Amino acid sequence: MRIEPVEGKKDLEEFIRLPWRIYRGDPNWVPPLLRQEKARFNPGKNPFLQHADVALFLARRDREPVGRIAAIVNHAHNDFWKDKVGFFGFFEGPDDEDVAGRLFEEAGRWLRERGMEVMRGPMEFSTNETCGMLVEGFGWPPMVMMSYNPPYYPRLLESLGFQKVKDLYAFYIRADTPVPERVARIAQLVRRRTGIRVRSLRAKEYWDEVEKVKVIYNSAWSRNWGFVPMTDAEFEHMAKELKQIVEPELVLFAETEEGEPVGYSMAVPDVNQVLRRINGRLDPISLVKVLWYSRRINEARLMTLGVKEEFRRRGIETVFYIKTLEAARRLGYVGGELSWTLEDNHLINRAIETMGGKRYKTYRIFDRKL
Repeated sequence: MRIEPVEGKKDLEEFIRLPWRIYRGDPNWVPPLLRQEKARFNPGKNPFLQHADVALFLARRDREPVGRIAAIVNHAHNDFWKDKVGFFGFFEGPDDEDVAGRLFEEAGRWLRERGMEVMRGPMEFSTNETCGMLVEGFGWPPMVMMSYNPPYYPRLLESLGFQKVKDLYAFYIRADTPVPERVARIAQLVRRRTGIRVRSLRAKEYWDEVEKVKVIYNSAWSRNWGFVPMTDAEFEHMAKELKQIVEPELVLFAETEEGEPVGYSMAVPDVNQVLRRINGRLDPISLVKVLWYSRRINEARLMTLGVKEEFRRRGIETVFYIKTLEAARRLGYVGGELSWTLEDNHLINRAIETMGGKRYKTYRIFDRKL
């Protein structure tokens, strides 16, 4: 077996297509769009790569790829946190400690050569995108922009000396869950006592709304574990991607009486229900399937919710939850996921559970000293 760097289009194609081998026969795996996967690794199309160094590696046995990994130096993370953490991501492989060990050894060597002292992950490519390894909740497919992996992956990492650094939670709530009376009263008091009003996204002013999100994001998330500031180019790139799937009723803004935005929440339809049907392709037949199944999406994922620090603990988060639940019912959804939350974000986790959310998945971030 050999570990080789990915060099050229042929290697990259093999790197991208390897998951189709690993997950063959797994009914919960959602094939990514091949076109989007190729764009992720293209510096001309992915602005993250403008401030990061990335190396891709393939494990080959008899010339056939059997495993893969990415080593990542995210300069934005290290500049913000003043540390020397390197990251790994895109790991895939069989239940084989030798394959995994050789891949992580090579990724670790590459990171050490660049002055990194810790290897952390999985990140694809940062906490602003898909991150975490599934350790609980293997009975369900992943929702949009959430990760999925075989149950043996956590065991492989632990056998290689990786330890938990943080758990991330995913909750599920049915759309017909009644709002507790006490919670409904809190929401009414928020409106009366604070003058805060909550409205949905103005689709015709999409890019103005994105600017408001950017301001709130940098204020509301800056003290969170793992936060990495996004560049303007990254924000624009993500906003373009999300614009294709955004449902305006599920994107909410909280504003003062003067019109100052102080918080926002965003849920999106679970387009993974569509992606599962097209096997990564967008040929004419797949496009027909996209049109057909897009109208039948019946779940959503509440993926971000943030309130400026000076406006927290006023119940605004509760209003967001109630309004999102009401919108989901109007749209005919049967339920949805709230993810991810930090395991020690007790305020948010309690609020979700009070609303009737049940924790059903856990994702883990691992560390290992280099």
